Amino acid sequence: MPIDKALERAQAKALDLVEVAPDAQPPVCRIMDFTKYLYEQKRKQKLARKKTARVDTKEVKLRPNIDPHDFGIKLNHSREFLEKGNKVKFTIRYRPREMRHYEIGLKVMDRLVEELKELASVESTTRNQSGLRMQTMILAPRKEAIARRDHEEGEAAEN
Repeated sequence: MPIDKALERAQAKALDLVEVAPDAQPPVCRIMDFTKYLYEQKRKQKLARKKTARVDTKEVKLRPNIDPHDFGIKLNHSREFLEKGNKVKFTIRYRPREMRHYEIGLKVMDRLVEELKELASVESTTRNQSGLRMQTMILAPRKEAIARRDHEEGEAAEN
């Protein structure tokens, strides 16, 4: 249909003529209320943003020679963070004299991974980069653990 006829139809209905596919041969146009269309698009984007899960990263700081009780407390805190769907960043800081026994910190990290393996997986690790006296590891919550938590919360809400 010629452009002038399409414009006449759109004006008769008090609507807009909007070009939908300009690259097509011939170009495709549509008669619609463009302001209403823009409003609906913004609303869809707002709902999509609302539904996305925001993942925070919580940091837990450790020492290589951590007391077993302190380790347990930090482990419980990190377990809570992971159950809520947050990532956990573990940081072990070494004093200069502790750098000689770097393997002690590695054992602490391995123990953390072992204790939290049902809830989280290792996302990344950095070990003694360019003279830094620290070691980091980021654990991300497993999807199965989050799904199980959501399922349990749903059952609790029903009761």
